[in-house]
Amino acid sequence: MNTRGPHLLAVDQGTSATKALLLDAAGDVVARAATHLSQSHPGPGLVEQDATALLDSVRSAVADCLKDAGAAAVAGVAFSTQRESVALWDAATGRPVAPLVSWQDRRGTGRMARLAAAGADEEIRRRTGLPLDPMFSALKMAALLDEHDPARARSRTGALRLGTVEAFLLHALTGDLVTEAGNASRTQLLDLATGDWDDELLDLFDVPRAALGRVVASTGPFGGLRGLDPLPDGTPVLAVMGDSHAALFAHAGWRPGIVKVTYGTGSSVMTVTDSSRPADRVCTTIAWSTDRTVYAHEANIRSTGRTVTWLAQVLGTSPDELIEAASCADAGDVTLVPAFGGVGAPWWDADAVPVLAGFDLGTGSGQLARAALESVAHQVGDVLAALPGLRQVGADGGMSRSDALMQLQADIADIDVIRTGHHELSAAGAAHLAGLSLGMWTTGELEQRAGSGTRTFRPAWDDARRRGAVAKWRRRLTAARSLGGRDEQEAS
Repeated sequence: MNTRGPHLLAVDQGTSATKALLLDAAGDVVARAATHLSQSHPGPGLVEQDATALLDSVRSAVADCLKDAGAAAVAGVAFSTQRESVALWDAATGRPVAPLVSWQDRRGTGRMARLAAAGADEEIRRRTGLPLDPMFSALKMAALLDEHDPARARSRTGALRLGTVEAFLLHALTGDLVTEAGNASRTQLLDLATGDWDDELLDLFDVPRAALGRVVASTGPFGGLRGLDPLPDGTPVLAVMGDSHAALFAHAGWRPGIVKVTYGTGSSVMTVTDSSRPADRVCTTIAWSTDRTVYAHEANIRSTGRTVTWLAQVLGTSPDELIEAASCADAGDVTLVPAFGGVGAPWWDADAVPVLAGFDLGTGSGQLARAALESVAHQVGDVLAALPGLRQVGADGGMSRSDALMQLQADIADIDVIRTGHHELSAAGAAHLAGLSLGMWTTGELEQRAGSGTRTFRPAWDDARRRGAVAKWRRRLTAARSLGGRDEQEAS
């Protein structure tokens, strides 16, 4: 293995696994490792992870990645992390005092309803760029404090610390209490106009400022690492990004007209914008912050890959086998609306319920599989229709490996879909930003790298077929929302 010249270690802490990649000066991956993680579901709408196991997974992945390459050539470390998930830990010991509350968790629904009834939702959206929704961190933070510090006595003194995943990891691994700007913008506690915590929002959600870390740019400053073997103490952290933001960066998503779609457990659809002004039906967020702040419009879809794994479990097969079956089948009239925990962007309806429609006694597993795949493409298509000025989709994530899904996406959304030739985009994107700060490469070189090894899927359906498919999907989406208590015909 060639370890001459500077190398970067990229750590991608995701929902289902923590990955570590060692990249050389050309940006090629020369070593990798992964440690898998599990979730628990202790009650309806509750999704948790073991915060200590999450930290241990970072240590394990790093050690495994560097066991042959060694740490001598590592010039610095970059982190990409899952975003809205929240940890609560003791400031003195660093030990978690509660499980990590996942971004998928819905425990903030009751407080959300009270804030909406009080008319706070529009002001929250104006300041944060985000609609009031339990996916974002503030409602989870409030719920954790209600359970573990109801009087806020310990959090007001800073004895208890709250933060998103990168804040928890950085405090554990560097001793610094900081939150990266892009991740902070997903909490619903950050004012996009100032780039800092908003005191009125902190009061509204009852989250003390003293419990949170200071907001810093995506390139820091961050403290040096300590106790992350085999890296020597003092190894610098050069870049930190939310996973979806890092994937956009790896697509060279600063170019106009590029929209990144990550096909994972859920899906993130993100494109850079020139303004922090809130947009209709999608989120406005900080993509990354270096010498200037770059904003993005983003939409989050709660269940895409998760729909496939759920159906695979129901049918007693594997997700890969299900996708293969979907590639060879026709759904016929069958439609699956996977509103598990409601639907996200662009509808933002927490009351919607899952719907399976158009099936009969002759419906087989292949049709159900195809309907699940189509639900992914339709949900993404709804978001793309709400974002003006797009010219191509940059696709990544595990499900993007399905040719059938990529072609469906091009057909339903009537747009070219460019599937990346590289996997592990989140880790790579964070490393790309770190390498820029070291002068290892230029933005032009990163644009060339983003275009290498790609495959393009072009629309093949005519307008009539596309309109018919979208109209059927919207009718059944409306049914899912109506059955959940909404009477509006917004999806029509």
